[in-house]
Amino acid sequence: MQRRDFLTRLMQLAGLAAAPTSAIAATQSKPEPLLLQTSPVAGFQYHLGETFWAEIKEGAELTLTREPENRHDPRAIRVEWQGNKLGYLPRLENATLASLMDRGHVLSANVASKRESRDPWQRLALDVFVAA
Repeated sequence: MQRRDFLTRLMQLAGLAAAPTSAIAATQSKPEPLLLQTSPVAGFQYHLGETFWAEIKEGAELTLTREPENRHDPRAIRVEWQGNKLGYLPRLENATLASLMDRGHVLSANVASKRESRDPWQRLALDVFVAA
């Protein structure tokens, strides 16, 4: 993807630019999801991450769910694998994503990397995408 296309799509998501005209859109193929960020999974050691460690593979699809009623973080976004809670997107990295989800954008995620490490913040990272 060209930098200009990336910036245009990002501005469209934020409502700062007009969507492409139907004539232009009709000539384009379905755009690929836009990578927004790569993040570790916060709280991995406290939830079911270790239980399913051997089964989780790089590239595996993850589910992101907003938890606005979360008493620890009103912008909380839960990370799940096959319905099992692995943890959360880090609090310092979830403001923009929570805002997008609250405005109706659908985010997707997958396992970006999986590492053997004693540091739970280094064990699992995820890529977060938005439909373009």
